Amino acid sequence: MRLSLVIKKENADLEKQVNKLNNFLVLNKSIKLVITVLIFGSFTQIKAQERVPFDQGKKYILADVAVVGEISFNTQTVVTFSGLQKGQEITVPGEEISTAIKKLGKLGLFDEISFYINRIENDSIYLDLNIVELPKLNEVKFVGVKKSKTETLIKDNSLNKGKVVNENLITTTKNYIENKYKKDGYFNTKVNINTVKDTALVNQVNMVVTVDTGDKVKIQNIDFVGNDKISDNVLKKAMKDTKQKNILRVLKASKFIKEKYKTDLEKVVAAYKEKGYRDARILSDSVYFDKNKNALNIKINVEEGNKYYFGDIKFLGNTVYTDQGLSRALGVKKGDTYNGVLLQKRIADASKPDGEDIDNLYKNNGYLFSNINAVEVRTANDTIDFEIRITEGPIAYFNKITVVGNDKTNDRVIYRELRTKPGEKYSKEELVRTIREIGQLGFFDPEAIDPKFKNVDSGSGTVDIEYNLVEKGSSQIELQGGYGGGGFIGTLGLSFNNFSARNMFNKDAYRPLPMGDGQKVSLRLQASTFFQTYSVSFSEPWFGGKKPVQFSSSISYSKQFLNNFITQRADKTKSFNILTLSVGLAKRLTVPDDFFVLSQSLSYQHYALNNYNTGLFTFGDGTSRNFAYTIGLTRSSKGNNPIFPTYGSEFSLSAKVTPPYSLFNGIDYSTLGDQEEYKFKYTGDAYTGTDGKIVNEGDYVEAIPSQINPTPNKVTLDNIAAAAADPSKVDQKKFNWLEYYKIKFKADWYTKIYGKLVLRTLTEFGFLGAYNQERGVVPFERFYLGGDGLANFSMDGRETIQLRGYPNNSLTPVNNTGEQIGATVFNKFSMELRYPITLKQSASIYALAFMEAGSSFGDFKSYNPFALSRSAGVGLRVFMPAFGLLGIDFGHGFDALPGQAKANGWETHFIIGQQF
Repeated sequence: MRLSLVIKKENADLEKQVNKLNNFLVLNKSIKLVITVLIFGSFTQIKAQERVPFDQGKKYILADVAVVGEISFNTQTVVTFSGLQKGQEITVPGEEISTAIKKLGKLGLFDEISFYINRIENDSIYLDLNIVELPKLNEVKFVGVKKSKTETLIKDNSLNKGKVVNENLITTTKNYIENKYKKDGYFNTKVNINTVKDTALVNQVNMVVTVDTGDKVKIQNIDFVGNDKISDNVLKKAMKDTKQKNILRVLKASKFIKEKYKTDLEKVVAAYKEKGYRDARILSDSVYFDKNKNALNIKINVEEGNKYYFGDIKFLGNTVYTDQGLSRALGVKKGDTYNGVLLQKRIADASKPDGEDIDNLYKNNGYLFSNINAVEVRTANDTIDFEIRITEGPIAYFNKITVVGNDKTNDRVIYRELRTKPGEKYSKEELVRTIREIGQLGFFDPEAIDPKFKNVDSGSGTVDIEYNLVEKGSSQIELQGGYGGGGFIGTLGLSFNNFSARNMFNKDAYRPLPMGDGQKVSLRLQASTFFQTYSVSFSEPWFGGKKPVQFSSSISYSKQFLNNFITQRADKTKSFNILTLSVGLAKRLTVPDDFFVLSQSLSYQHYALNNYNTGLFTFGDGTSRNFAYTIGLTRSSKGNNPIFPTYGSEFSLSAKVTPPYSLFNGIDYSTLGDQEEYKFKYTGDAYTGTDGKIVNEGDYVEAIPSQINPTPNKVTLDNIAAAAADPSKVDQKKFNWLEYYKIKFKADWYTKIYGKLVLRTLTEFGFLGAYNQERGVVPFERFYLGGDGLANFSMDGRETIQLRGYPNNSLTPVNNTGEQIGATVFNKFSMELRYPITLKQSASIYALAFMEAGSSFGDFKSYNPFALSRSAGVGLRVFMPAFGLLGIDFGHGFDALPGQAKANGWETHFIIGQQF
């Protein structure tokens, strides 16, 4: 006799069915019990099979449970999970068996679970547990999905090899993929998942996921009904993430996301409240699909209500600040149009941790436990009276301040930046500022800085702060090669931004270098067949260890060669060597506020030209020296992430000056020629000079040896007395010591437009002047405008100014022969919209769109701030801690280059290591 009873899972309880079977078995005692649970299928199956006689309802001692069937698990582990134990008293069939089946079923590992009575000896019973495992996943194949997205789908759904394949996995995978594509506007997405047994492997299946997204569904129309006081356009604008189709919109797609749509409905109500309509509400909304247009339509019914105004506003519970002071901070007056959103922001603006609201007014003065609420107390006609109820609480003080997460950086490097110190009065402003200062160090992930409040005790008025940090790589390596400047350029740069000089002689500190003291050491080597550059720099941000005074020093050497246009090789007989030394101090000020930094530096440069005749300099042989003092005042309040600031600004004004040598050296520069021009004694026959003067033997003449033309009736080298032996030589070099002053101004703002979208606005101005107009402006230290803004190998003090959309240095003044001589004055304006793709520790990536305009001039007389070269374009930036900043820009120049008639057009710029 064989008995089989099949019950649907969703309509029956396993225990009840077992009990029913028990009653049946009372009449059929010569039956072997088999209870099978189909986990993978949609049914629960209970079987009874004639074989071994037993007493129904009798209690037996469980002698053993033997696991049969092909399984990959340890048999004893399976029995343990079932909850059955040897020596246990059980009833067959009974609660113990059904409980064991439930426990094994919850593991989600088995397709079938069966118990058999193997044999009965006296009061002992032996059971067989037959297990059929669920199949495991071998490989997954996606159909209808791009390969670039396959890996993400596998990762998000954990479709790894060896994963147990059950109904739940298939259902959740299907739902996830459908919902994912629906969020992107593919509302007709259908996913079908099939599993095929892999005949080459034991109990393994291959999964085939077929995805049919259909056409993308966009929002065709958003219609408002019942709005008379506020127009459709204003309400649609309030819906930030739900937009109807518009070919002019670029940044926001017209896709429907349910969660964001619900939030946007709240923003519609908020838009009414901002206009005074306190009672505005949404009566109903509907989203329906138009099959003919494959688009969504949204209809929103609103009830506007009446317009209200602020009445009397009273403050209750305030003892620290007067009513008048709080009223000024609130910025809301009687008679103003009611604005519930503004009122809440003026009390406590959740979107700005450092906002100028009443809550921060209290919390910046130690009142951590303060609580402020606005309560409507009276409504008369269209006027609402408010009470601002304030619970000030006790003054709080910082107690224990700790830092965790800094494995490499020494504690003192962080603690000296903290503005929240034990025993000082609590200040939210100082807490926010501390987060910024830690982020500006560059040693930690600025997005992961998390100050946790611990042991907040209102009774004692103390609070502990624990700063949780995530350290990131602070050193960078620059290794690159490419063609530029007429040949191959190789660059090797090493930058150690968290160096420790005091541990240089501690061999245990080398991992691989001594790190952790916040110092910076940079080494750079750049070379090609036409130039070589070597530089070393060192900076200590806390010189002396007690105050934020930054000490910096650097030394560099550069050797450049002219190009031989015949052989297209470097001419080693024509060189330009530059040696540069600099040392500087920068001190953080306290007045007007502690965002200001005063910097000062001294620099010395030695220029040696050897037959280096170009249009850049007015001489080709000789030496020049540049000793300059630079003073700068900077105020920086940019956000805590130096790579992607979202708020704040940076202003800088600097002056670089040399001593006014012409005031005290007694030289008449009106009669002095260029660098290598000397006065020589003439020893030949009389002749008439180029200026019409008669030159006789013994007269002194001015000549440049490299430019003498040995023709009849002209001065020749043969009839010039040796200058070294002639004491009458006048060793007056026009550019022996450079004399100039250089003024620069820069203003940089960062403003969060919406969400993560940030607007950067920038303006720059520079001017190079001369003390003595007869001596003129030096050919060094000039400005070169246009291109990517990256300086190559020139170290003559020039500054390259970025203006994308034009070739490098192409907007720079030229001389009569068409050679660039650099500008003495420039101005530039720039606007950039930035949006972060990711700001993770491993890599920060953001996209940008820009508009720029600028110009440069040879002298101040020709300066016209409105004669600008304009451009616009898009770009991408990638910052990786180990390699620095990389980027690419595509810019379109709307104006013509000097000497050309049509707009310059598109230019591609590669950015490597540019400042943020």
